[in-house]
Amino acid sequence: MTLPGDEALVPDPCEGAVTFSVTVDGTGRRLDQILAERFADHSRSRLVDWIKGGCVQVDGRPCRPAERLREGQRITVRIPAPAPAIPLQPEPIGLDIVHEDDELLIIDKPPGLVVHPGAGNPAGTLQNALLHHAPALVHLPRAGLVHRLDKDTSGLMVVAKTLTSHTRLVSALQAREIRREYDAVVIGALLAGGTVDAPLGRHPRDRLRIAVREGGRDSLTHYRVSERYPHHTRLRLRLETGRTHQIRVHMAHLGHPVLGDPLYAGRLRLPAGIDPALADILRGFRRQALHATRLGLVHPGNGSERVWERPPPADLQALIAALRQQGGA
Repeated sequence: MTLPGDEALVPDPCEGAVTFSVTVDGTGRRLDQILAERFADHSRSRLVDWIKGGCVQVDGRPCRPAERLREGQRITVRIPAPAPAIPLQPEPIGLDIVHEDDELLIIDKPPGLVVHPGAGNPAGTLQNALLHHAPALVHLPRAGLVHRLDKDTSGLMVVAKTLTSHTRLVSALQAREIRREYDAVVIGALLAGGTVDAPLGRHPRDRLRIAVREGGRDSLTHYRVSERYPHHTRLRLRLETGRTHQIRVHMAHLGHPVLGDPLYAGRLRLPAGIDPALADILRGFRRQALHATRLGLVHPGNGSERVWERPPPADLQALIAALRQQGGA
């Protein structure tokens, strides 16, 4: 998908500033609409506040949120450091750091760690851990987090360390330029890979769930079989979009929910005649068997192509080993 202004970002001398040009697709569109697509990690009200506060200029002059733009106009956005609604406290929570430099962090998140503070999780989150590791992250949106993983999904995440890197990485994520692959075990036998192209939106009755629904946001998941077991399948999945619960909902939509998924897999049903030892392992696996195993991106500082890969954590590896013992292909 091409967004208005989707061209290489031009560095601005102001820290946390980004300059880009309006493309032909942006002609006639409102300034606040274009900014909402470019800076998808920020709310529309926050972007309007930036405009009204003089943080946004068009061709070097202040402007209004409803101003209609023309191709070739230059938009400069100076991103103010946000003040968190609730001050977060740094906490000495261990981080598995895969890579770190002046621009970004790559971490391997363990299962069970909540990414953002929220209702029921005011502390003990990845954000608290990041603020302890790098206190300067307090000046970045969400302590530099570019994307998220569900609490019980493990794996690789990228964290920006400067405002400019954060903006560039968020733009790359929106433009589907950050490559994310997942390792999963699903229920049932899948013979071949494929693609799920099904729009996702909030469930009409259960606000905790996401559902495939008409009028939802476009969502695309590619999957291929990596191992087959008698009653389960191990998949390698690649996301083109990054919607909430995307893999979990798409696999359930196919009739092959992620093993252990508390929201979308339903009550555990053990196959007839299953080995007792495997049955005990399946009963004890209380999270979705999903791991973000590979992450690739263009480095926001030097422009190099970088790829990181991490194997699943111990609990998922033990599950896979037990399934292999029952026979695999």
